[in-house]
Amino acid sequence: MKESSARASIRRATNRPGRFPHATAGMLIWLTIVWVLLWGDISAGNIVSGFLLALLLTTLTPLPAATFDGRFRPKALIRFVVVFLIDVVRASIQISSYALRGKKPRGAVIRVQTRAHSDVFLTATAGMTSLVPGSVVVDAHASSGTLYIHVFDVDIAGGLEAAHQEVLDQEERILRAFASHDQLIDAGFVPGSTMGQMLPVPYAPAAGDQS
Repeated sequence: MKESSARASIRRATNRPGRFPHATAGMLIWLTIVWVLLWGDISAGNIVSGFLLALLLTTLTPLPAATFDGRFRPKALIRFVVVFLIDVVRASIQISSYALRGKKPRGAVIRVQTRAHSDVFLTATAGMTSLVPGSVVVDAHASSGTLYIHVFDVDIAGGLEAAHQEVLDQEERILRAFASHDQLIDAGFVPGSTMGQMLPVPYAPAAGDQS
């Protein structure tokens, strides 16, 4: 009886016939945002085409299940987009000015240990970091959540510590915008939209604390 019940539970969890769309709303919106940012033009046409493309891709090649519940925090999402656009413009100006002056860059490769235990957020952090001129992710270890990033010039980045912190800040902005309550706690953050609020270490939730 127990074996039959377990088998039925597995079937219900793994078999989703006729489910459309195959991706969650959160994943579709996230892919649409990435498409718009890649084009660099926030327009109705780009938003619609990005959403349709995300729908098509996730239907033809469904993504594997991931621990992402599609939660959005409007305030944190706006901050994430605005800061990202500012970073792109500022970095583009800095590198262009650097190239025009003919200076030789002093590059470096830094190792950043991310805090989210999710391939989705590791990939998002790596992708958004690489989209900012002057930083390229050269390697990523999903098992340890480690990113290896090439920095175009240490001085432009404000030093190695500043370059390292910028990646962690990028990760936190992504988590604040998209991560669930439990995912934020798992990464060591106080749940919510406010940046910089960390949980004490070690942290153990109080009994019955489900807020």
